[in-house]
Amino acid sequence: MPLPSTSHFNLTALFRDGLLKEVLHILLTTHNPPEDFSTYLQLLQICILKNALSQGKKIHSFIAHRRFAFATRTTFQNNLINMYVKCRSLLHARKVFDHMKERDSVSWNTIIAAYRRHGYLHEAVTLFHYMQHRGFQLDQFTFASVLAACAKMGDLEEGMGIHQRVMEGGFFSDVVVASALVDMYAKCGRIDKARELFDKMPQRNVVSWTAMIVGYADSGFVGKALETFKHMQLAGVKADSSNFACILTACAQFGALEQGMNIHRVIIESGFSSDVVVASALVDMYGKCGSIDKARELFYKMPKRDVISWTAMIVGYAQNGFVEKALETFKEIQLEGVKPDSTTFTSILPACAKMGALEQGMGIHQNIIESGKFSDAEVLNALVDMYAKCGSIDKARDIFDKMPQRNVVSWNALIAGYAQNGLCKDALRMFELMKLSGTYPDIVSFGCVLFACSHASLVDEGCTYFNHMSNFYCITPTVDHYVCMVDLLARAGHIEDTLKFIIKMPVKPVVVMWMCFLGACRSHLNVGLGVFTAMLLFDLDPKNPATYVLLSNIYAEVGRWGEVQMVRRLMRDRGIKKIPGCSWIEGHKMVHAFCAGDRSHPQTQEIYAKLEKLAWEMKAAGYIPDSRQSLNDVEEEEKELFLCHHSEKLAIAFGLLNTPPGTTIRVVKNLRVCADCHTAAKFISKIVGREIVVRDANRFHHFKGGQCSCRDYW
Repeated sequence: MPLPSTSHFNLTALFRDGLLKEVLHILLTTHNPPEDFSTYLQLLQICILKNALSQGKKIHSFIAHRRFAFATRTTFQNNLINMYVKCRSLLHARKVFDHMKERDSVSWNTIIAAYRRHGYLHEAVTLFHYMQHRGFQLDQFTFASVLAACAKMGDLEEGMGIHQRVMEGGFFSDVVVASALVDMYAKCGRIDKARELFDKMPQRNVVSWTAMIVGYADSGFVGKALETFKHMQLAGVKADSSNFACILTACAQFGALEQGMNIHRVIIESGFSSDVVVASALVDMYGKCGSIDKARELFYKMPKRDVISWTAMIVGYAQNGFVEKALETFKEIQLEGVKPDSTTFTSILPACAKMGALEQGMGIHQNIIESGKFSDAEVLNALVDMYAKCGSIDKARDIFDKMPQRNVVSWNALIAGYAQNGLCKDALRMFELMKLSGTYPDIVSFGCVLFACSHASLVDEGCTYFNHMSNFYCITPTVDHYVCMVDLLARAGHIEDTLKFIIKMPVKPVVVMWMCFLGACRSHLNVGLGVFTAMLLFDLDPKNPATYVLLSNIYAEVGRWGEVQMVRRLMRDRGIKKIPGCSWIEGHKMVHAFCAGDRSHPQTQEIYAKLEKLAWEMKAAGYIPDSRQSLNDVEEEEKELFLCHHSEKLAIAFGLLNTPPGTTIRVVKNLRVCADCHTAAKFISKIVGREIVVRDANRFHHFKGGQCSCRDYW
């Protein structure tokens, strides 16, 4: 179509026809361009709609070069700032702002809001103070922006100072400002003050109610959040999509399925069930409340799905144990052409970590690079965690070293990775480096360090770190830290000292603590205390099969087969079944699962033949099967056959058959690796000349050249 002359612009039509570049070319090359303010204002608006930063800069440069009369007007420069902000160039917006000869409240409000939206919260507050000191009129937009910045920073002191200015200026009657105050106090941990202000508001809108609902939910008062939602309905305030999404998030956060279902009924009655935001929140709520079938049903009924919907489905699968389905759903996203965002990546990477799916995790790493999210701190932290939990600690360290900024989560992920991979002294070194870097350790940091000490028998170091928590860092140990200390002392064989520690603790002993102690009694063959602890656990958690198995193992180790049979009868009478050992291994771009004695795999015949061949080679090299923990008083040959078919051995055989020689074999197991499989893996690694990495329920075992990274201490 012919291009129009500059004398008569129909900008709406030009925008519709996608001719912005062509129009700019004519405009910027003509000898007689239009000089009216409205033409250029419309062009700037088109740049905003098209997110056309490059064209916006050309228009700005052209106007400055031509020195049009309106170029220095405050109104025009405010529009320039707005264009740069909306086109995500805060640097250019600030340059225009700094060079303005005259500014008004709109200028200040626009730049403050821009800094707040882009996450530069301290700068937004600083600009607010400059605006105030230079005598500019503060209005409702100013207060709303700066209070939102305080809320996001959690800066209560600053927020209280601004609250005082709001009251002095008489702005509390403005519903936007009052809602921002409620939100600020709620997000700064003062839900009582938020409620006080909410009750005093002369008028409330859906934003006010939402701020109060979210405040209660974030503070852990899900009942209050739901009650407030009911009051909002009684007040005749109609919920919008954002409001429904917030209350569903509260239900999801606390597993309040029944309340979520009630909200779902209200959503249907209100006609919001087809809204993509609300539908995504429903999928998320049902998934996080354990109703994954309902989540899937709603997901596939959605007329339109966005990245939030897909991410909610991934999270639902992962949190309900369907990790393979989570990985399949991520592949579906790509086939659908939906671009994953940071939340998608931080949701799917833990799924890879849980399955030890390194190959798929590496593929997602490449997706992250291509998406431009590689600078996102949360995504990088998730990558460090994924590589560490897949046993690739060198790659985790490489990502960590390349991070432009690190926070305590970054350090914790690497420290935990070193500890889980048996590099416990490296974990402690990283902890000391974290402190030297100026990053303050938190509760999680000390949990990682105590875990490292526990798995390296560093008793003195562990006790020192435990004492430093409260003495030097004013961190009160949680029950998890006491569990680590019990594990540290008991694992090292200090059985009597451990029992004294448990008795003197300021916290009530929990089941997992006694399980650690029982495990140590089995390892160090303290039958008396083992039986005492098992009896205690039978009262505390009678349905936990691990207690019965550990007690059976203790009796079996000392040949008390009558007691072994007694424990097995007790399990049978109580309807308790032993958790089957299961192992996973990647191969052919999918994850393969094996259970003990499994014969369902298509390669079963080859796998068992490989195990039989390995058994002969291992025995020739000096391997002696360790059948001490077999629960059956049967012939030794039968025990050996049972041991040969443990899930991790099946997975290792599959790996040897399906991966090139020399490559590392990586296996994930749901239970603690048994002593015989541990010994066998050492022999196999030497016989085949391969590294075998096994992640069990406690830690990593890197088998190489007949040795294990745990040094037989696990």
